[in-house]
Amino acid sequence: MKKLSALRLAMFQAGINVYIIPLADNHLQEYVPAHWNIVRWLTGFTGSAGILAITADRAELWTDSRYLIQAENELSGSGFTLAASSSFRGKNSIDWLESLIAGKSMVGFDGRIVSVNFYRNLHKRLVYKNVSFVDDADLIGGIWKDRPGMPSSAIWKHPPEFSGMEHSDKIASVRKLMKQRNISLHILTSPDDIMWLLNLRGNDLKYSPVALSFAIIAMDRLYFFVDQSRLPQDIAENLILAGVTVFPYGDFTEKLKSFHRESFVLINPARISVSVFNALSGSYYIVEDENIPTLLKAKKNETEIRNILETMIKDGLALVRFFIYLESSIENRQISEMSLAARLEEIRSADSGFLGSSFASIVAFNDHASLPHYSPTVDTDVRITTPGLLLLDSGGHYPGGTTDITRTICLGRPTTGQKRDFTLVLKGHIRLAGSKFPAGTKGHQLDILAREALWQAGMDYGHGTGHGVGYCLNVHEGPHSISPVSGRTALEAGMIVSNEPAIYREGEYGIRTENLMLCCEDEETEFGKFLRFETLSLCHIDKSLIDKSMMTDEEIAWLNGYHAAVFEKLSPWLNDDEKEWLRGKTEKL
Repeated sequence: MKKLSALRLAMFQAGINVYIIPLADNHLQEYVPAHWNIVRWLTGFTGSAGILAITADRAELWTDSRYLIQAENELSGSGFTLAASSSFRGKNSIDWLESLIAGKSMVGFDGRIVSVNFYRNLHKRLVYKNVSFVDDADLIGGIWKDRPGMPSSAIWKHPPEFSGMEHSDKIASVRKLMKQRNISLHILTSPDDIMWLLNLRGNDLKYSPVALSFAIIAMDRLYFFVDQSRLPQDIAENLILAGVTVFPYGDFTEKLKSFHRESFVLINPARISVSVFNALSGSYYIVEDENIPTLLKAKKNETEIRNILETMIKDGLALVRFFIYLESSIENRQISEMSLAARLEEIRSADSGFLGSSFASIVAFNDHASLPHYSPTVDTDVRITTPGLLLLDSGGHYPGGTTDITRTICLGRPTTGQKRDFTLVLKGHIRLAGSKFPAGTKGHQLDILAREALWQAGMDYGHGTGHGVGYCLNVHEGPHSISPVSGRTALEAGMIVSNEPAIYREGEYGIRTENLMLCCEDEETEFGKFLRFETLSLCHIDKSLIDKSMMTDEEIAWLNGYHAAVFEKLSPWLNDDEKEWLRGKTEKL
C-alpha cells in the first residue's frame, strides 16, 4: 500500500490523472528482467502478462484468461484489484482502459515500455473523450529505491554448426531485402532478432538466451548497442570484420538522431517503443512492417532442422527418465509439484548441451491444472498422490534448438469424464497434426481443426492452439501462430509451431496435449503447392486416458504410427529397463 501511495503522490505532482504500467521492458519482450518488472514490484503479481491502471481512487490489473485465478490470490494486500471486465469473453485491455479513463483526463505512461501499436490503439479509442497524454512519464524511478540493476551477462557465440549460416551472410540477406524495398535503415529493438542476426546469445533473461541490445542496420554498416565489456575479444574482432560497430547500450536513441533525416527507415510498430519512435520523428520516411530478421529466422534452414531432430531425441530421453522416476516414486516417496519440476530440470541437465528451461515448468496436479499457466510456488505446492491427473508443460534450450511439450498423465484409474475429455483433446491434436493445406494458408484458418471435436461436444479452450518457436531463442516466437485471433501470417516450410488443444474444468483438472511440429512441403499439383506438418516432439501419450470407442481408424493409425516413431528414435539410447518401459507405453492401441 505504501508503494501505491507514493505513486499516487508522484501522479498528483505531475498532474497525471491516470497512470498506465504494462508488464514490459524497453525491448517489449515476453520475459522481462527484474529491473523492469514494475508490475510485480507494485502488486506481487507473478504472471507474464498484465497492465496496471492507477487513478486517485482505483488501482486495477488487467490480465488475460490464463492468470485470472492466480491474480486474485496474488493481489491480496497490495491495494490493487483485478479488473472485473477481465472475465468477459471478447474484451481486451483497450476496452477496459476506455471504460476506466474519464473524459478530459491526463493519461501518463513511460514511453520506453509502451509499444507504438498499443499507444495508437488507445489514443484512437479515447479521441471522443478529449484525453491528453504524457508519453515520457517515468514515475517509478523516483520511488523504487532498491530497484535491481540491469543484467549484464557475458555474451557467447552460437556458431554456424548450429546456426547454419555465418552472421555476415545473414546480414547480407537482410540488406538484400532492404535494398529491394529501398530501405536505408532498419531499426531493431528486439534482442531475439539481433541475437539471431549476429549468431550471438546471452543470459540476461531467465528463460530466453539473449543479451539485451539494440541494433541499426544501414547499407554499409551495422550498429550494435551493447556494453563492449560483455563481448569476448574473439567475438568483438569477428564483428568488426563483418562491418559491425559496437556502441554503448545507452547511446541508442541519441544515435538514431544522427542519421540522414530523409532516410527510409523500417520499423515494426508492434515491437518498437513510443520513446524510440519519438527519437525518429522529423523528416525520416517511416516504413512499417514486420522486422526482416523475424521473417527470416522463422524459417529454419537445413542445419537447424537437422539439429532440432537431434535435440528432440535428447529432450525425449529426459522425459522417458522423468516419467519412469514419477511412476517409481508415486507410491513410496513424498513428491510434490515443485519437487517434480526440480527433478525434471535435473534430468535435463544431465545432457551437457542443456542450457536451461525455456519457461517456468508447469507441473499442475488436479485442480491446479485448470489454470492454463499455473507454476507451483512454495505457497501453492501440493503433494502428488493417486488418483489424479498431472499436467506437465515444460521445455528446454539447447544449442540445437528449443523445446516445448505438454503431457497429461493419469495417476491411478481415470474417470469416464476424464477419458472423454482427454480423447476429445487428442482427436483435435491428431486432426491438426495430420492436416494438409495449400501454400498461403494462415494459422487462423487451421485453428478450427484442433477445436472441432471439442466444439461438437459443447467445449472450448480460451487460448491459441499453437505458437511459433525460436531456435535456441524465445520459446514463443512469431510471426506465425495457430490462433483465431492472431494467426494472420501464412505458414511456410521451415516454420516450427506448437499444437496444443486443451480443456480446463475449473476446480477439477486440466488436460492439454502439446507437440512441436515442423511445416514441410508436401506436393505440387495442378491446384498449386501443398504443405503438411511433421511432428517433432518425442514422448508417449498416455493410452490409459484414451476412450478407444471415440477414435476413428485413421486417428488410431496416427497414434500408433507416432508411438512407433517415438520408440524407434529413443530406444537405441535407453538401457534395457528403460527400453522395456517405453515399449509398454508405445504399444499399439
